[in-house]
Amino acid sequence: MAHDPDCIFCKIIDGDIPSFKVFEDEKTLTFMDISPVNPGHVLVIPKYHAPDLMQIPTDWLMATVATAQTVAQAVDKALKPDGINILQSNGPAAGQSVFHLHVHIIPRTAGDKLAFDWGIAPGDMDAIGAVAERIRASVV
Repeated sequence: MAHDPDCIFCKIIDGDIPSFKVFEDEKTLTFMDISPVNPGHVLVIPKYHAPDLMQIPTDWLMATVATAQTVAQAVDKALKPDGINILQSNGPAAGQSVFHLHVHIIPRTAGDKLAFDWGIAPGDMDAIGAVAERIRASVV
């Protein structure tokens, strides 16, 4: 199993750094984010060190996603938020600050003022189509 002794999340897995564990199984660990954007902000990590989504073996990714679903259901039951964001970032430009794949479960309440800068106006359809073609040609 891949492991990085310098990674803060690997240290949490090893028990070298304390955490508020929520759920754990053979392949995953979930714990409270100590810098939560909202109360109930939980992190889901694989026990396999991979920096991001592109570098993790599929079976570890699937285990991580399944755990995210389980814990999101628990957050929903326990906290009864108005909604839940499931967020996963890859690379510094996407806001990733710990380079061990992780998924954020963020409970939301109406009016909590958390915002994403996603546009609501339609884009240039020709440009969107051209980018889609470039991506389609790269699918393995």
